[in-house]
Amino acid sequence: MNANAQVNEPNIVNGLNVGDLFALIEGVKGDASKATTNWRVATSWQGQTRTRAEVEGFSIGGQNVSRRFTIDIDEPCELGGSNQFANPQEHLIAALNACIAVGYVAQCAVRGITLESLQIETEGEIDLRGFLGIDPKVANGYESRSYQGQRDQPAIC
Repeated sequence: MNANAQVNEPNIVNGLNVGDLFALIEGVKGDASKATTNWRVATSWQGQTRTRAEVEGFSIGGQNVSRRFTIDIDEPCELGGSNQFANPQEHLIAALNACIAVGYVAQCAVRGITLESLQIETEGEIDLRGFLGIDPKVANGYESRSYQGQRDQPAIC
């Protein structure tokens, strides 16, 4: 190798390779079919209030990407479960928070904004009268959610 040859180090911001992010952005700008992603999770009942969700992969731009993950889910004892795993609501809120965080971190990275910390808190109320079918006037799920985010810089991404 030539002693004068330079090795280009990747530009890493917030732990993300910004060059890869820009390549993805340009690829999607140039061909809208590359923007399509498809996600699939198969969930099976495991007894009592336990379920197991299995991820086998996803597709991006029409290309399948293999991934293997298992997510076990349960309810707390107070809701008839065995409290072995986080419940569906905790997984749902965790996934929502992670989605917001990933988008925020990526948008900051492509703008060259380095974050030192980011925390998102989300909470929601479910009235068990709807969930249990006691009162048809009560929603079977969330009627509202609230978010609270904290970051180390006042930057808007």
